[in-house]
Amino acid sequence: MFNLDSPEVQFAIDVVRLAARLAQKIRNEMGKIAISKIDRSPVTVADFTVQALIAYFLKKKFPNDPLVGEEDSDVLMKSGDETVLARILEYMQLYIPQVDLTQVFDLIDIGKGEPANRYWTLDPIDGTKGFIRGQQYAVGLALIVDGKIEIGVIGCPNLKEAKYDDIGGIGSLVFAVRGAGAWYSALNQVEEKHLLKVSDRIKLEEAVLLRSLEDSHTNSEKTEQLMQSAGITNPPILMDSLAKYVLLAAGRGDIFIRFVPRSNPDYAEKIWDHAASVLMVEEAGGKVTDIEGKALDFTAGRTLCRNKGILVTNQHFHEEILNLLKQI
Repeated sequence: MFNLDSPEVQFAIDVVRLAARLAQKIRNEMGKIAISKIDRSPVTVADFTVQALIAYFLKKKFPNDPLVGEEDSDVLMKSGDETVLARILEYMQLYIPQVDLTQVFDLIDIGKGEPANRYWTLDPIDGTKGFIRGQQYAVGLALIVDGKIEIGVIGCPNLKEAKYDDIGGIGSLVFAVRGAGAWYSALNQVEEKHLLKVSDRIKLEEAVLLRSLEDSHTNSEKTEQLMQSAGITNPPILMDSLAKYVLLAAGRGDIFIRFVPRSNPDYAEKIWDHAASVLMVEEAGGKVTDIEGKALDFTAGRTLCRNKGILVTNQHFHEEILNLLKQI
């Protein structure tokens, strides 16, 4: 349906690159203040500004496409935080000089769209605590058509290279198109791109597990049980955000699993948290299902409510892990 030269692909690459570099700018300019005050305002500014900016360009390019985004303006309006509102407006005016705050709210709320036959889904800042700490965070955008992810783009401002979890450099841009592969380039250009491929490791005991830094996102006890049952002894890679998927697609890690949190057994994953990265892993040769082996269902609304947890592997380990999960 799409190829690397399709207008939708070029739009997604350009707008995520722009948004990721804006997030990087906000983090660099506001981050030190936030750390000293234990303050979440920089990530709040980045979250809402990125969503408003991408919504603005989406409506100019594809006005009939809904956007299913993470944020809505109600939170901002209720907060009454004049400093945050002023900074959001300031950053938006770098791109739309005449925009006012009411228009910014309207742009943010474009993200209240509902899934349709064709729609985009956006996570403006995935890995909010990673953003605050100056570690890994990402901007993720995907196009879904008839329930299938067709395009996925992820901008990782702090991921030095796709295969390494080092922080710094100019950042990474990763994009995937169904049937056309998954690709990596530096965040500041895409002329030189490299095809991503998952690892070819086949011995489960040699696998490298990718884990979230935040225990609240999963069930750490079950993760430990799985590692023991699998005989995995390699130290896991601990990382925030969609960057975990990037490292798996690049062959740096082999398994990422997200159990339903023990503290919230009815939790359903949000579509924007996974859509862009699912296609990337699949196009790199990996496999993504829920922890029961079912394909992720992006036709059920704003959440993956028909699925339970997430399992991502280099494909070689997928069935083995699913079998082990039945025993723990």
